[in-house]
Amino acid sequence: MALVPCQVLRAAILLSYCSILCNYKAIDMPAHQTYGGSWKFLTFIDLVIQAVFFGICVLTDLSSLLTRGNDSQEQERQLKKLISLRDWMMAVLAFPVGVFVVTMFWSIYIYDRELVYPKLLDNFIPAWLNHGMVSKVM
Repeated sequence: MALVPCQVLRAAILLSYCSILCNYKAIDMPAHQTYGGSWKFLTFIDLVIQAVFFGICVLTDLSSLLTRGNDSQEQERQLKKLISLRDWMMAVLAFPVGVFVVTMFWSIYIYDRELVYPKLLDNFIPAWLNHGMVSKVM
């Protein structure tokens, strides 16, 4: 038995992603008012993908807990569809995009910080928020 049940862990991860998204959207940054807004940043897109993925995970966990003990074929079929959606999203979107964002961001950051995260952004985005948006997906 795990120390923290997977349902509680997934709910906590979902809440932390949502809090980071809310903090990021609350920042008044000049780049948010230009073409594309926040959606032009791959880190933001990845954070949204991760939040949606963990939302589906929490929904799957809740559905499996609520349907446990029922012999309904329809509920079991819908739960299997939800599980296959969760697995597909992990394999196709969440994991590949997350690994790409983390490895590329920190590789380019080490090479030349100004290419991906100029010092000017330190005035708008705190270091903990940048680290949370980029590294938390791993």
